[in-house]
Formats: sequence, structure tokens, C-alpha cells
Amino acid sequence: MADLLTLFAERAGEYRAGIHLSSGEDLPAVLAGLVSDSAGVVVPAGLPPQWTSLVTAPQLAGAELSPRELDRAGLSVLTGCALAIAETGTIVLDAGPGQGERRLTLVPDHHVCVVTADQLVADVPDMIAALPDRTRPITMISGPSATSDIELNRVEGVHGPRRLDIVCVTP
Repeated sequence: MADLLTLFAERAGEYRAGIHLSSGEDLPAVLAGLVSDSAGVVVPAGLPPQWTSLVTAPQLAGAELSPRELDRAGLSVLTGCALAIAETGTIVLDAGPGQGERRLTLVPDHHVCVVTADQLVADVPDMIAALPDRTRPITMISGPSATSDIELNRVEGVHGPRRLDIVCVTP
């Protein structure tokens, strides 16, 4: 499992995602630090309440916000994930508990995603086999939003969060 975590952190870092390691015990403090400068933190239904126990920014219920409200400057969204793929450095969301609808993770400027060691899989075929519910639509995210302009210059933050922080919870 440690090898998968190391590979995942390396690959996700190549996509310019912020990678943070945390024990389960330190997780609330790490998350609070990552969103400390946020105007508000969007919290999807089903997110473990202890994760936000130290967050001082206003907490907003994700299901109650319109896309326009989610686009407000300075918002962060805090989610879990369904799985994470080590080989590609990709987080996989399936709108399950603690993840919210797709718009919650694609509209705010900052996405903080928690990945636990038991959610790591080696590659895409393993991800397909391990999906907890194959009837849900999935979103696969590898780093913050990025595209290239006509001159092939990388442009970040155009089609989703400008900043992605992934907190890997070590056993």
C-alpha cells in the first residue's frame, strides 16, 4: 500500500496538485489549514463531521447552492473520493456520500479532496473493478483545471478549480 501511495503522490504532484500526507488523527487540523483563507467551505452531504471540526471558515451545505453561488470568489470545496488511481495520479468521484454532485467539485476555485489508503488502486482496470457502484456517473480528476492555448502555453483554472489539494491519509 505504501508503494501505491508514493506513486500516487508523485503522479498527482506532476499535475500540479498540492499533495499533503496526514494521519487520521491530524486530518482535521490539516484540512482546517488548507481552507483557512477561504471565504467559505462547501460541504457535501455525507462528509464525516470530524473532518470539518476545526474549520473556522463558514461552512455551506453543497446541495443548497446554485452554480452561481458556487462560483463566488474564494470558495473551497472539501470532499472525499470513491477511489484514487496510483499510476495516473487521478482521483475518482462518483457522487457518493461525502463527494456531492459534480458541480460541487468543478465550479469552486479550490478543491480539497481526502484520499484514504484503502481507496488507492494501481491502475484504471483496477479502478473499474473496484468501483463501489457502477451505476453512478464518475468524474476523474488529474490535477487542477488546465488546458493549452493556441500557442500550446499551459493555462490553468479555466474549466474547473484553479487549485487542487489532495490529502492522503496514511494508516
